[in-house]
Amino acid sequence: MNSYLILFAAIIFEVLGTMLLPASQSFTKALPTTVLTISYGLSFYFLALVSQQLPLSIIYASWAGLGVFSVAILSYFFYKQTFNWQMIVGLFLIVVGVTIVNIYKTEI
Repeated sequence: MNSYLILFAAIIFEVLGTMLLPASQSFTKALPTTVLTISYGLSFYFLALVSQQLPLSIIYASWAGLGVFSVAILSYFFYKQTFNWQMIVGLFLIVVGVTIVNIYKTEI
């Protein structure tokens, strides 16, 4: 399987787990807590798989950066959180940073 697809799966599961944190109500709700725990577990499993194929700096920059960006965007829609211009600039810089890291990566 393509290593970037595995990394993308890791990002998706990390974002899903993070988005369920408020729904778990401090881990008192069984279903959201179970799904978020499984999501984080799958995310780390996929990270471990892809760490054999890509440099760790690429993996972590992509996982963390795109995770933060995705959670911020989804929180705007699902949790009605607002953005100010500084947050928008920061999110833009995260995307630029992840893009630069991936463009100028070196292979193992």
